[in-house]
Amino acid sequence: MLRNDIDAFIKTIPNDVTIVAATKYVGSEEMRELLKHGINNFGENRVDSFLQKYDELKDCNINWHFIGHLQRNKCKDIINKIDCLESLDSLELAKMIEKYRTEPLDCYIEVSINLEENKNGVDFHNIDSFIEGLKEYKKINVKGFMMMAIKADTHEDLLQQFNSLKELKDKVENKFNMNIPYLSMGMSNDYKEAIQSGATHIRLGRILWNL
Repeated sequence: MLRNDIDAFIKTIPNDVTIVAATKYVGSEEMRELLKHGINNFGENRVDSFLQKYDELKDCNINWHFIGHLQRNKCKDIINKIDCLESLDSLELAKMIEKYRTEPLDCYIEVSINLEENKNGVDFHNIDSFIEGLKEYKKINVKGFMMMAIKADTHEDLLQQFNSLKELKDKVENKFNMNIPYLSMGMSNDYKEAIQSGATHIRLGRILWNL
């Protein structure tokens, strides 16, 4: 169920910040309820779950974000159904998008700011070469950067992580003469710090529902 004060909560989010509802743990009916409150950007983590909900909600006006790791062998199953891929993390995946996508796709590059082992994302040290490598793919429309923060002990530690992505975006824009308008960072437990650091998109899950 949606939190009882969902409308009041939504009003606490600045107008220039987009809520992407992370719907990993809820079904289509809960998503329909959230649509009634003005949120129509939904983020899915898993291909099978996305495909089921996509079919069940075809009558709805939804901007579909894929926010989980997309395996290359699953790419063709969803790539023409989503509006945005927030987890572009390899040139191999870009190659598959180029092969199967019928028109350019808005993509956020997932960046590994903290260099955690076994995490997805482009090592921030390698972002320049990654941008260079993307130039040959005409169906990749780089619109933003995405990150996941690691658990921090203090408010300042979180701000430092998010500020690092903002600074990296600014450097890339200047070096490559690019416009990268979006920063997707912050989830239910750290979205306030993300907004303070310049997030344009926040991926909220449990805080929207009574989970």
